[in-house]
Amino acid sequence: MDDIVITGMGAVCSIGDCCYEMLKTMRADLFGIRDNEYFSSEFQGLPAGILDVSDSNLKLISRVEDDEEVSRTQLMAQWALREALETGYVHTQKACSDRPLKVVLVNGTTVGGMDLTEQEYSQLRQGGGNADCMLTHDCGATTEAVARHFGNTFSEWVTVSTACSSGANAIALGAELLRSGRADIVVAGGTEALTRFHMSGFNSLMILDHAPCRPFDKNRAGLNLGEGAAYVVMEREKLVWETGGEMVAFGNCAHIDAYLSGYGNACDAFHQTATSDNGEGPFLAMTEALQMAGLKAEDISYVNAHGTGTPNNDLCESVALRRVFGEKMPPVSSTKGYTGHATSAAGAIETIISLLALQHGFIPMNRGWKEPGEGLVCPAMDCHSFASLEHVMCNSFGFGGNDTSLIFSKKPVPQDAPSSSDSGIEVCELARVEISDTAQLSDVSEFVKPMEARRMSRLMKAAVLSSMRALKEAGVDTPDAIITATAYGAIELSERLLNQLCDGETMKPTWFMQSTHNTIAGELAIRTRCHGYNITYSQGDRSLQWAMDDARRLIHQGKCRTVLVECHDETTPLFRQLMERVGRPCQKEEVKSLAIVLSCGKSSL
Repeated sequence: MDDIVITGMGAVCSIGDCCYEMLKTMRADLFGIRDNEYFSSEFQGLPAGILDVSDSNLKLISRVEDDEEVSRTQLMAQWALREALETGYVHTQKACSDRPLKVVLVNGTTVGGMDLTEQEYSQLRQGGGNADCMLTHDCGATTEAVARHFGNTFSEWVTVSTACSSGANAIALGAELLRSGRADIVVAGGTEALTRFHMSGFNSLMILDHAPCRPFDKNRAGLNLGEGAAYVVMEREKLVWETGGEMVAFGNCAHIDAYLSGYGNACDAFHQTATSDNGEGPFLAMTEALQMAGLKAEDISYVNAHGTGTPNNDLCESVALRRVFGEKMPPVSSTKGYTGHATSAAGAIETIISLLALQHGFIPMNRGWKEPGEGLVCPAMDCHSFASLEHVMCNSFGFGGNDTSLIFSKKPVPQDAPSSSDSGIEVCELARVEISDTAQLSDVSEFVKPMEARRMSRLMKAAVLSSMRALKEAGVDTPDAIITATAYGAIELSERLLNQLCDGETMKPTWFMQSTHNTIAGELAIRTRCHGYNITYSQGDRSLQWAMDDARRLIHQGKCRTVLVECHDETTPLFRQLMERVGRPCQKEEVKSLAIVLSCGKSSL
């Protein structure tokens, strides 16, 4: 199996505007959680890890004209990406190679350009305002804009949107693209800006702490939101040394920061926002990462925990950690007490912190912890002593029970055998169901109780109906994996929530939960009890193609026998009107839902 190496890093968040500043801040035991002074009074008293740089200064740093409409999510991504590209000598490698190198950007984000949309929305819904914000609103548009900012650096790009595990899943996907030969170099990570939409939604779930967060503490009371961006440059080790000699002639040196030795993704399949009592999803993700790396639990030197500070998450993760490590628990800490929870960027930012810990031999402190609690791990509290680290695990968990673990190592880990792969395996369709008529949505009662159906959005009903019918037709109760594609996500709910923001109303937590792109994949995992691979792609018209390619990869590698692939989108009259105004007409159907069951072997169609 090809060794995947990290050759460059870039990050910006509330504790630093580059990787070196982040390292200095943590070693000095300083933190970036501060009073929330950038939003209206409704959010005062909710501290957050906010990057202390205005949008105007971000534009200056990112080399963007001040009058250009660019989202904060995009600006932070461009800042962090520039550092990653420079430290990874990506442009030098392209110049030194005797063939064109394919460089792919894999970006994790959820809010996209929501900050610009919410600024204009009050006028947009009345027929005025600047509709150009629709060109940057969705996740995929943000990623495309970031990629195009760097000229012809990137050959291809894709957006992973799995809420708080997006950045980590982007890194794992990037490694798969390298191993499959689809990319020569991958730059992967995540970016997320704080918005009023963001703050209001999490506040409606009543999981925000009014004080700096206290992960794994007996008296923890919730999380602090954060923002930022972080990316790593990843390559096959062989390519690094192939171009290394020529790079020296340019005054640069090929280097390896660390090895991505293992990764795992699983679904808790329990609840959309809460985690299970036995921590099944986190346990499976960590176990898969260890198996892939060829490591035992006792080989892990340090775990950078997801550790949000919410009562449910920290207890669940503690249970899962004990299931994995037993009596041989390595040092564990959550670094969200430094940065806040940067949601889609969290896994990427914490990857940078994990790599810094590995390189510089220290264990980041679990800020805010004071008192042990029943069932909770006791986290590391001494960040100043030297620690010899060989293998570091980084956990990242998201809405819908989407759980991901990454393992980074100082040196390559010997593998007993190559990963299972058989490109000759036949991939066939067992079933295909499409729904484009809202009148059909009442049929969801075939699979959903009336009380549940009343709480479901239009898009969720369509997704559940098409997917459950496809699985029934295929004779599959529980697929091995669920892969979702969407260009815009839950437009109807986003519109309702923006209306509530404009009208000064409290957001409905159910609406906010279902507005997240990967909620559909989580809902279907819960209904089918699927604990397997779970991911959501959001890259415009290319979303379904990415989902299908990923499903075929899983089947070809022998990792899955059956995969549920779904593609769901919707429109509203206002959305169609705004897209027409910017010259981007979209589907005329109010809802369009497609579910496909793929399998290995002979087709039953």
